[in-house]
Amino acid sequence: MYALLDAYESLRVFLETGGIVLLLIGINIFGMWTLIFERIWFFQVRYRKDKAGTLERWNARQERKSWTAQQIRTAIISKSQEALNDRLALIQTLIAICPLLGLLGTVTGMIDVFTSMSFFGSGNARNMAAGVSKATIPTMAGMVGALSGLFAITYLKRYAQRESELIEDGLTTEH
Repeated sequence: MYALLDAYESLRVFLETGGIVLLLIGINIFGMWTLIFERIWFFQVRYRKDKAGTLERWNARQERKSWTAQQIRTAIISKSQEALNDRLALIQTLIAICPLLGLLGTVTGMIDVFTSMSFFGSGNARNMAAGVSKATIPTMAGMVGALSGLFAITYLKRYAQRESELIEDGLTTEH
């Protein structure tokens, strides 16, 4: 129980040190990773079933070479690509927002430093250090969030591309 309270207290102090921008970065990273895990679940569970059903229906067709069959094939490939790439642009946007929010934290922290200097003069190192700390923590958090998201989006985009190519190859025109 004490460990849980200590963890909560450490998190509270960390968020207070980083300011409100750190909370915004945390919300952004939470949303980003929620979408990333949703995409991984989709790829591993839902898309596998959809792909198997699509290939089964296509292979059950008697005729696959006519213009109509080719249009149906193109539509199937397009729907598959749309499903695979769904939400990837949103995830990329959330990744791009992370360092921008970190920069906002830097600016707000430096404003605190300058405010401290204007109130107390230029010699109060303690107030300046608190402002610099408030500036660097959100910057670090934004960069860590962006880097982790970059690894994940690279995996998701490659997986989507590979699956798109596999579905296209699986929809053969030969009988």
